[in-house]
Amino acid sequence: LGAAGNPLVSATVDCEGDTDTFEKVKSKRSHKRKRDAAEVDMRPEETVVAAKRPQFPALSGDQLTGGTAEMRRVPVPAHRYSPLKENWMKIFTPIVEHLQLQVRFNLKTRNVEIKTCRETSDIGALTRAADFVKAFVLGFQVEDALALIRLDELFLETFEVTDVKPLKGDHLSRAIGRIAGKGGKTKFTIENVTKTRIVLADTKVHILGSFQNIKMARTAICNLILGSPPSKVYGNIRAVASRAAERF
Repeated sequence: LGAAGNPLVSATVDCEGDTDTFEKVKSKRSHKRKRDAAEVDMRPEETVVAAKRPQFPALSGDQLTGGTAEMRRVPVPAHRYSPLKENWMKIFTPIVEHLQLQVRFNLKTRNVEIKTCRETSDIGALTRAADFVKAFVLGFQVEDALALIRLDELFLETFEVTDVKPLKGDHLSRAIGRIAGKGGKTKFTIENVTKTRIVLADTKVHILGSFQNIKMARTAICNLILGSPPSKVYGNIRAVASRAAERF
């Protein structure tokens, strides 16, 4: 027993101590195994939590603008008063019912005023309504201008005949005549081939359509202003239109 003194001493000390309470000695190996198993169990949950994206509720138009109402004013020239009065309900209805905006015609300033309200849900509705009214004021039909509200990726472009070539007098009149054609035939042909709408107002040219189509129509009109015969312009735009159709 003297050689194995240490275990004997420890056993004697344990027996002399409090024998009513025994503490269970945990093995380090079993504790480590349990800890590893717990870590393995936790890993999939941790990855799931990390993979989740934060969910934020959609903000209303009133919250996006910070509760302040925005307004746009579109000036109306004198020669468009009568058409505006005749087509007011056609303009008023889509702006109020579909875009949830407020609109009025200010008789003092001669402006169409468009304003957001609490019911406005789309933050881009104000810009669409302003473009719609502007297109009508420039001379487009209500049905054509309405496409600016219903469709995306539609634009308005305006330029003057004298921007392309500085013409004066009869030369300017002939250039405008070449764009219009006999009875408006050339203008209608360009519109149908390029799928745009064109308004000729004195020396100004207004084009309504998509970006690519406006580019085609503008090129055709510029060629006519510069003196190209209509037959050559027709051939060019038909070739470009057929290539665009094949591409899409």
